[in-house]
Amino acid sequence: MNRWLPILISLAGALLLWASWPTAPFTFLIFIAFIPLLRLADVVQHRAKFFGCIFLTLFLWNLATTWWVGNTTVPASGIAANLINTLVMSVPLLGYHRSRQRLGRTAGYFALIVYWLTFEYIHLNWEFSWPWLSLGNVFAMHPSWIQWYEFTGVSGGTLWVLLTNIVIYETWRQRRKYPVEISTFLWKTAWKPVALIAIPLLLSSLIQYNFKAPSGPAIKVVIVQPNIDPYDKFADENESAQLEKMLRLSAEKTDSTTTYIIWPETALFTHGVWEHKLAYEPTTDKIRAFLRKYPQATLISGATTLKRYDAVDEAPKMSRMAEGGNLRYDAFNAAIQLDTSMVVQVYHKAKLVPGVELIPYARYLSFMEKLALNMGGITGGYGLTPGVALLEEVRTHIKVLPTICYESVYGEYVAEHVRSGANLLFILTNDGWWGDTEGHRQHAQYARLRAIETRRWVARSANTGISCVVDPMGKLQQPTPYWEEGVIAAAVTPDDTFTFYVRFGDLISKAAIAFCVIVILYSYYLKFTKKIRDTNAD
Repeated sequence: MNRWLPILISLAGALLLWASWPTAPFTFLIFIAFIPLLRLADVVQHRAKFFGCIFLTLFLWNLATTWWVGNTTVPASGIAANLINTLVMSVPLLGYHRSRQRLGRTAGYFALIVYWLTFEYIHLNWEFSWPWLSLGNVFAMHPSWIQWYEFTGVSGGTLWVLLTNIVIYETWRQRRKYPVEISTFLWKTAWKPVALIAIPLLLSSLIQYNFKAPSGPAIKVVIVQPNIDPYDKFADENESAQLEKMLRLSAEKTDSTTTYIIWPETALFTHGVWEHKLAYEPTTDKIRAFLRKYPQATLISGATTLKRYDAVDEAPKMSRMAEGGNLRYDAFNAAIQLDTSMVVQVYHKAKLVPGVELIPYARYLSFMEKLALNMGGITGGYGLTPGVALLEEVRTHIKVLPTICYESVYGEYVAEHVRSGANLLFILTNDGWWGDTEGHRQHAQYARLRAIETRRWVARSANTGISCVVDPMGKLQQPTPYWEEGVIAAAVTPDDTFTFYVRFGDLISKAAIAFCVIVILYSYYLKFTKKIRDTNAD
């Protein structure tokens, strides 16, 4: 039994982590889901064996929770993504194992917290970024638990999860080591994990009770879900029919009071359009003709755009070379804003999906560009040259951040743009790539986190679902079914106030990075002084 115990513990950890993750209904299990990993550090001393055990837990968690990333034209890509993510998630746990052996149990727990928070922050900001499983995301289905995210962001949830698991594990371990009367145990020890869970919940309830909705006039938005097969939408012969469909659906609920019409990611110009010609395209003329019927309305839509670089020195290193070799250009997953004027604003997606839209660090390993997955339309990766930071409606002075698909998972990125003046958040997405899996459902739930962190209304237009509106408290409104066309009309209120998180950013992660450096330096200092003592003793 002892021989198989580490494997059983590893399997238990994977099961608990999977069962607690959205959209499963057992979120509360996250408060004990890390305990098997803590237990492994106690029962497995050998580093390689410990790595094997935690790798098993993390890989099964990744596979069970995000297997759908391989539901593409190249199924092996999902296994590769899960393996890579498992490897990088193993690093903070290996660091914890070593720190616990060198610094002791209490310091080891502290090291685990700062290592894990540092890992999550790095995972948000490097090119292999995949923050889907950041621990604080686990509470997305329960906005009433996490209203305090307006102060901490998702990293506050990660800290809550880690602290609670550590305290519960230590409470169990102390009870096992020093048996006492149950009344004494409850009075002296068991109250600690209870309080650690209860206090954030009570704080969230207090914030919710005292919350004041944004003041000011509401505006009407119309959200279109065209329900176009993502693998067919890039066919040349379908582009005109798709435009007619989206105009028809928009007309169902657009009227003289509509301020915004929202279309999903890559709804327009699926094969790309030159940005300097955008205002004169026949498609643009058709949309303007439609908008003249509703002169107060502005359209924000996903699009594929192309930008040419006339001077060689202004072209980014990873820009493309046109056939013939006399022109460099970039392709962008973009959002465009159109009204009845000749002005077209273009926003470029900044957080690109590794392996599909971006080959990590391909500028150093150019041969890897060929590895980009073909998901229809533009292949070989998108550009990262900035477009406009926000889409501004000049008549009303409303500024919109049109996060495109994956960007909506990045809390600090969204907060930075709110700090720059975004009054509303729109999400334009095309989640249908992965079929009717947990992928699109998890993504829709994560929109609640951005609403709470920024206290902004969120309007979400998804090509095949789920389209919805999210209020500033994280409540989902009018969600559309998956794989059905639909139109939502909703009233949302632009806001100019800043939450603590918007104003100051992710302070918890930044503090964790500083402490992480201190712990690592102190650990090496102890190792160095031990060597000196051992040498002197000889």
